[in-house]
Amino acid sequence: MEFLQENLAWAALAAASGGWLLFDFIRNQGNKALLSPVEATMLINREDAIVLDVRDQGEYSQGHIPNARHMPLGELTRRSNELEKLKDRPIILCCASGSRSASALATLKKAGFEKLFNLRGGLFEWEKAGQPITRKKK
Repeated sequence: MEFLQENLAWAALAAASGGWLLFDFIRNQGNKALLSPVEATMLINREDAIVLDVRDQGEYSQGHIPNARHMPLGELTRRSNELEKLKDRPIILCCASGSRSASALATLKKAGFEKLFNLRGGLFEWEKAGQPITRKKK
């Protein structure tokens, strides 16, 4: 008890940090479509998943996941027929933060795609996890 009194700030920080981790875990528990960067890498390596980057051209040119296909969100509905041949493969959607790719996931789900995943945190989390990016065009 004396230790906690002397280190109250650290104990509070540890409790808050643990609470946030638990909250994040519970919040994402029901959503199997959200993938961490490590889970996305495993899906790419094990099941030959396709990465579809839905950011605009300028963002994509600044850096993207290696071998990612580029299709801006605004063009997705019009160009979804280009993805028809990939319907049986897992598709990982990514953007800068994960919000545009969530919209893209909903659009493709309506078009009949089933194996859809969203990169949680987008390219920001991908880079933060130390995963590679490239500027080469696919």
